[in-house]
Amino acid sequence: MRKRVAVVGGGVAGLAAAVRLRDLVPAGTDLIVYEQGGALGGKLRTGELGGLVVERGAESFLTAGPAGGDSAAVALAKRLGLGSSLVHPATVPAALSIGGRLTPIPAGTLVGVPADLDKLDGVAQPDAGRDHDDGRPVLAAGEDVAVGALVRDRYGEQVVDRLVDPLLGGVYAGRADGLSLEVTIPQLAETARVEHTLRAAVRSAQAKRNRTPGPVFSAVDGGMTRLVSAAAAASGARISLGLPVRDIARTARGWRLLLGAAPFPETDDVDAIVLAVPARPAARLLAGVSAAAAEAVGVLDYASVALVALALPAGTPLPELSGFLVPPSEGTLVKAATFVTRKWPHVANDSGPVIVRASLGRAGEQERLQVDDQVLLDRARRELGELIGGELPPPAASWVQRWGGGLPQYAPGHRERVAFARAQLPPGLALAGAAFDGVGIPACIAGGERAAEDVSKYLEG
Repeated sequence: MRKRVAVVGGGVAGLAAAVRLRDLVPAGTDLIVYEQGGALGGKLRTGELGGLVVERGAESFLTAGPAGGDSAAVALAKRLGLGSSLVHPATVPAALSIGGRLTPIPAGTLVGVPADLDKLDGVAQPDAGRDHDDGRPVLAAGEDVAVGALVRDRYGEQVVDRLVDPLLGGVYAGRADGLSLEVTIPQLAETARVEHTLRAAVRSAQAKRNRTPGPVFSAVDGGMTRLVSAAAAASGARISLGLPVRDIARTARGWRLLLGAAPFPETDDVDAIVLAVPARPAARLLAGVSAAAAEAVGVLDYASVALVALALPAGTPLPELSGFLVPPSEGTLVKAATFVTRKWPHVANDSGPVIVRASLGRAGEQERLQVDDQVLLDRARRELGELIGGELPPPAASWVQRWGGGLPQYAPGHRERVAFARAQLPPGLALAGAAFDGVGIPACIAGGERAAEDVSKYLEG
C-alpha cells in the first residue's frame, strides 16, 4: 500500500525534510507539506527595495559545517542545482558602536569570546587574572552553562557587555546571560570540556573551525526565496497553504491530522509525521501524544525583532564598513545594521540606491516594538544617524518587517530537554526546526534531514 507522510510546517526545516524524504522513500510515496501561512519559507523571505533584492529575513548561512566540508545549507543548495548561484560577502570589516564611536570588531574572537586578551584594541578591559588553570577542564563532561556566566567568570564584565552580548544578540536577539553555550557556541562547549582555561578552549575551537578555507558566509544570488522554491519543487510534495493543523492523534495504522477551522474540520490520515513548527504550536500538538514531551518543548521562550530597510539616495556616504553591532548597554532600539549594498557586491548597482538594513529589538523588549511602522522607521533612521555620526537623508523607499516571537532563546540545558522530548515520542513522529536544533539555516536544514531519516527508517520497518 502506498505510504503517506505529512510534514507540518513549511519553513526551511520542513522543506529540507521533504526533500530528504523524497530521496529516501520509495517512488510513489505521498508527501504533503502543511503550512498554515500563505507562503513557504518561514523566516526565509526575499523582498525588494529600490529595485534591488533585499532579504526580509535571514540574509546568509555558514559555508562550512561543524566538522569541515560543506554546511547543510550549501549541500542542499548544490542538491537543488543552486551551487553556481552561491555568493559571498565582500571582505569589508564590521564594527561595534560603543560610546558614540564605531570601533572595528577585534579579530580572533569566537562569537565575541576572545582567545587573546591583549588584542581587544581598547574595546573592553578584561580581567585576565580570572582565567587560571585550576587543574581541571573549564566545564565538566556534559555540563552546559550560560555564555555570559562563563565569560564573565573568566574574563570579567566588559568582555560580556561590549563583545559577547552584541555578537550573540546579532544572531539570537538575546542576552548572553540567558543563552546556552552548548547551543549557541557548540565548538566552544566541546573544547571547554577538555581545556583548562577559556583562552585555550577558544584557541582549540578556532583551530577546528579554521580547517575549512574560504568565505565564512554564503547567500543565494537572487534571494533566499530561490532556495525555498527549489526545495518545494524537488520534494515533489503536495503543498497545502493556509490550512492549519490543529491536532494530531495516533490511529491503529498511523496518524490522523485534524485540519482547518473548528466549524469546518478536515482530517488526513498518514503513516508518519515530521513536525517542523515553533515550540508553542509543537507543544500544543504534542499534548495529546506525550504530556512530558509537550512540557519539555513548551518551556522555550522567544524574542521579537523588527527589520527596517532604507533605500537612501545614490552616493549617500556611509562608514567604510559592512555594518555594525550595538551592545545593549548603549540603550538603542537598533541592535545591528547592515550596509547591504556594500556588504553584498551582487546586490549593489552603481547608479542605484544605498541600502541599509537595521535590526531592532532584543529579548524582553517586545513593548518597545509595539508602535506603528512609521514610528519604527523614524526611530531607526534617527538612531542610525546618531550611531554613524551623521544624519541620514530621507529614504526614497523603505519597509518594515516584523518577526514577532521569531527567535528562540535557548536556555542552558536546552539540548538535554530536546533529547528528552524526542525520547518520549512514538516511532513515526519526528521533530525538526529552530525550536529544537538551532536558529542557523544549516542547523534547521540538518535537523529536518535527520527527522526525515528517522521517519524513513520507521517506514521501512
